Parts: sequence; structure tokens; C-alpha cells
Amino acid sequence: MTILVTGATGVVGRNVVARLVAAGESVRVLSRRPATGLPPSVEVVAGDLLEPRDEWFAGVDRLYLFPAGDGAVARRAVRCGVRRIVDLSAASVTIGLYENPVEAAVEASGAEWTHVRPGGFMTNLLPAWAPSIRARRVVRHPFPDEAGVPVHEADVAAVAVAALLEDGHAGRAYTLTGPELITNRDQVAAIAAALGEEVRFEVVSREVAREEMRALGGFAADHADLLLGFVNYGGGESSGEGFSDDDYSALLKPWPDVETVLGRPARSYARWARDHLADFR
Repeated sequence: MTILVTGATGVVGRNVVARLVAAGESVRVLSRRPATGLPPSVEVVAGDLLEPRDEWFAGVDRLYLFPAGDGAVARRAVRCGVRRIVDLSAASVTIGLYENPVEAAVEASGAEWTHVRPGGFMTNLLPAWAPSIRARRVVRHPFPDEAGVPVHEADVAAVAVAALLEDGHAGRAYTLTGPELITNRDQVAAIAAALGEEVRFEVVSREVAREEMRALGGFAADHADLLLGFVNYGGGESSGEGFSDDDYSALLKPWPDVETVLGRPARSYARWARDHLADFR
């Protein structure tokens, strides 16, 4: 049988595909546009999650679902024979800051389901920091002491793949974080250690940081207001103090679910920095 992977060009999806292929699974990828950089054994079909089609699911019994729309694709998948769905969600659901309609649709679909709820990704600031680290070995950011417990995208993918391939995960919601609370300044220090070179941290205002991130385009520009605390997770006006306020306090500690599922500790930020050396050189 085949596993259908949606969101396969994303930071988690690519890791999910690679792990499934390495495990010898038959993998089909859904993409809105021609996907690049995927293993040659992967079957690619064109389509949009907001417009599900029966033919996507021919011979498919398991689905990795990227969160898009209201999750109607989950109902279509089950009608076409899919028995197990693992969906990518967010830790904000765990702590009650967000209700994910895709989770609700997956639970109502009749499939075995597992929710994968990562907190902040270690990659979140990569698009903003990498260009200046490559060019000038400097990070310009307003919150040196802001701390979080970001998770390595490879750990998120590993948990998702375990839930796809192994029994015993049905009806579970896994909240995924890294192994330690780490400040932005210490993240930059970890990148410097991986490079073996000094990387300076320059404190700038949120307004300056936003202007510079918007000039970069792409993810950095699209998410500048959220990453810099101008808006909160729901899109409303924020206090401007980053993500350290009381609403997020439950996510300012390591959660055990990565180790519970994988039988090993979550990867550290230092490991992530070494894994992404090519982005900083």
C-alpha cells in the first residue's frame, strides 16, 4: 500500500518523505506545483488540498496531512479507503490558544488519527538570520533574551513517521518541543560554535528588524509581524514583548513527547545548527 504525503515541499514534509523512502515505503506526494528535490522513487501528483480528488487516494491507506482549509480532505480520504491519518498541527492547540479545524475534521473522519503538535521550530528565524550571517557574521534582532524551547524539524518528522508506520499512536496528540529552554542570544552562540567563527548579536528595535525582514521577502517578510511580536498567534495585536507572556508560559518548558515516541531525547539547538551549516556558510 501507498502513503500519501501532503505539504511535502515544506520543512517537515520533506523530512517525512525522506524517512518513509528510507524505510522502504511506497510514497505518493501531492503538490500544487512541480516538486523538486524529492527522491526519484516518489510518485508526484498535482493538486490542491482545498480541492480534493478521489484519484489521489487510489491504493493509499495512510495519509500525512498538512493543515489546510477545514480538513474536508480527511473525509474524502476515508471514503476512498484511507485508514490512518497523521496531521500536522500546533502546540498552541494543546494550551488552548487555538482551535484547529483540521484536527476536528480528522477526528470526525472515522480514521485512526494522531495529531502532531510542534511548538516553535528551530528553523523559524533561519530565513531572517541566515543572509546576514552569511554576509556579515551578524544577527540583528530586538529580543536577545527571549527564550523558547524550539524543536528540530527532523524530530517532528520522525514522530509523524512513527505514528504513520507503527501501531499504538491512534487517538494521541503529541506536543513537541526541543530539550531545553534557550535564548535567542544562545541560539546565535550555537550557530557561531557550529561555524567555528564569531557571530555578533546586534540589538535593534522591532521596527528596524521588521523593515529588514520585509526586505528579504519570502517567509521572513510574510511572518515578520508574528516573529517580532507585533501580532499574536491568532493575528490580533500583541503586547510587543515577544512570546514570553503568560499565554505562552506552558510552552516555555520542554515537553517529553519526542522522547516518549522515539525513545531518545529531542535534538538540541546545537545539533540543529550543525545540521544547517550550509545555510550559514
